[in-house]
Amino acid sequence: MQIRPYEESDEAAVVALWQAAGLTRPWNDPHKDIARKLAVQREMFLVGTIDGEVMASVMAGYDGHRGWVNYLAVAPRRRGHGYARQLMQRVEEMLLAMGCPKINLQVRTTNTAVIDLYRHLGYAQDEAVSLGKRLIPDV
Repeated sequence: MQIRPYEESDEAAVVALWQAAGLTRPWNDPHKDIARKLAVQREMFLVGTIDGEVMASVMAGYDGHRGWVNYLAVAPRRRGHGYARQLMQRVEEMLLAMGCPKINLQVRTTNTAVIDLYRHLGYAQDEAVSLGKRLIPDV
């Protein structure tokens, strides 16, 4: 797998990947999420390709206190080859180079396979409650 920064021509493939991976929700417009990310630390939006096909993605960022990871996805037919691990390793290297002391991420409680993946990568559940408030409705 080749890891490279996201390019605008990747949008349709990335949205299709997120849909196939079950990451999209009706209240989040993935096209708007992409546009928002391109305005902030766009270099931390990565895709993984094989033979030119986008088959993995990850969005990351650093706010000066914590690093964040979103939209880690691997095409269902490409899972089990360590591609998620490779993307997370690259993100961790990028964040560490920025002086980031800790990475946070959120996983839906029903997504036990992904929780197991992150645990295998050394992540542990924090004693915290995730809260959110929508400021701009997507739909």
